[in-house]
Amino acid sequence: MTENPPSYLDAGHTIRSWLLTTDHKRIAVLYLISVTFFFLVGGAAAGLVRADLLTPEGDLLTNEGYNRAFTLHGVIMVWFFLIPSIPNVFGNFLIPLMIGARDLAFPRLNLLSWYIYMLGGLFTLIVLLVGGVDTGWTFYTPLSSMFSNGHVVLVAAAVFIVGFSSILTGLNFIVTIHKLRAPGMGWGRMPLFVWSHYATSIILVLATPVLSITLVLIAAERLFGLGIFDPSLGGDPLLFQHLFWFYSHPAVYIMVLPALGVISELVAAAARKPVFGYSFVAGSSIAIAIIGFFVWGHHMFVSGQSMYASAVFSFLSLAVAVPSGIKVYNWTATLYKGNILLDPPFLFAMSFIGLFVVGGLTGLALAMLSIDVHVHDTYFVVAHFHYIMVGGTISAYFGALHFWWPKMFGRMYPLTWGRITAATIFFGFNLTFFPQFILGFLGMPRRYHVYAPEFQTLHVLSSAGSTLLGFAYLLPFVYLGYSLVASKRASANPWGATGLEWTVPSPPPKHNFVEIPTVTGRPYDYPVDKEDSR
Repeated sequence: MTENPPSYLDAGHTIRSWLLTTDHKRIAVLYLISVTFFFLVGGAAAGLVRADLLTPEGDLLTNEGYNRAFTLHGVIMVWFFLIPSIPNVFGNFLIPLMIGARDLAFPRLNLLSWYIYMLGGLFTLIVLLVGGVDTGWTFYTPLSSMFSNGHVVLVAAAVFIVGFSSILTGLNFIVTIHKLRAPGMGWGRMPLFVWSHYATSIILVLATPVLSITLVLIAAERLFGLGIFDPSLGGDPLLFQHLFWFYSHPAVYIMVLPALGVISELVAAAARKPVFGYSFVAGSSIAIAIIGFFVWGHHMFVSGQSMYASAVFSFLSLAVAVPSGIKVYNWTATLYKGNILLDPPFLFAMSFIGLFVVGGLTGLALAMLSIDVHVHDTYFVVAHFHYIMVGGTISAYFGALHFWWPKMFGRMYPLTWGRITAATIFFGFNLTFFPQFILGFLGMPRRYHVYAPEFQTLHVLSSAGSTLLGFAYLLPFVYLGYSLVASKRASANPWGATGLEWTVPSPPPKHNFVEIPTVTGRPYDYPVDKEDSR
């Protein structure tokens, strides 16, 4: 009998062995710790905002303090949690394992990406310590370039730096997927999780440089008075919005596409069936990535852009719903007559689908010119993008965490607590953000911390929901942390799932595979006609 090789967790226990590692699994764990820290910081800022909105007078914060709190929340959550969380943690850990490789194509570059990410995070924390920034996470000019009292250049530098981390990670994933797939793993045999990360990487590599250039231009105008966005100097303020949203709308798909890949894995494992319409689900990821580059103008329906341009962007924004809908319908078909157990990963997947559908349908409303004009810059928009970017992405993130936690650390966790957490997050999220749809429809503007008294009841409901949501987000820290020291060891495949990552021990050995496997079948080859192996 051959003994299993030592796990990656046993390959050195010193801080140096972790900080200088080039093992994709260890780097994934470094990202897990880092994004969790920034999630807590961004979540604390959100809690401050919701506490201030409990009263119509905004008694807790000053006008300036409120602006800085929601800007900090947006900057940290978007660029230091939502964008990197699933790709940098689970993509890093799983892509080589899923395609039968021993590591990513450029291990040192992978470690460098983490250091660049941390450098950008350090700049952001410095901004927090020296007083913050008050522009909102969109940095709209001329506020950011001419009038803001915050540290705009410093926070722009932070986002500029972290953008390089995203680009390097995307390049690494693309080359890895092209070059390091195991023998027999053609494009039609790749897990949908890998497909979604491939599509995400294309966006990262092509769109992120545009954001970087935009931030440099803001700094140039603010520091040197160059007339780039200032009309009095010959600039164009709408140019900023075009450049910013050319990146930032695809950025929504950078957050959501990896989440869609996670859900495909969770649904197939829960139903113990092949994903219905595998080719369409894989192709829809590429379609979302491509169409996502042509919808930025719907953020500017009221900016004064051409009516014809708005009509085109409206059509394209509606079109992106088609590949998104393909995924939801195919997941539903996959679950039909599936042998489903209500394990935590499945409950998080259901939470994702519910929140994603609400966010998607309200996105269709915002893609229509007449409705967008009515609810523009109201809480309706806030609720919509939180359902997509936050509800969807975080549900998938927690689903991935609960699904692959046994593989990552070799320990099971109390399933009952996982189920309670999934249900509480779903309920807390809807209590937080559904009232905001009503607030927005009734005319409550976003970014205001003093508001009309008739909106208070809905704001109190929203703040109560955010308290429950914050409590639910903290629960996994307790039982997952407990599992590391006291829970039973996990088997190599505790969920009875398919995929190469489940063929190696839990946790995996340092070099993943003793021998590179040969792939002979399609993904999700579940034994539907055989006895359940769970």
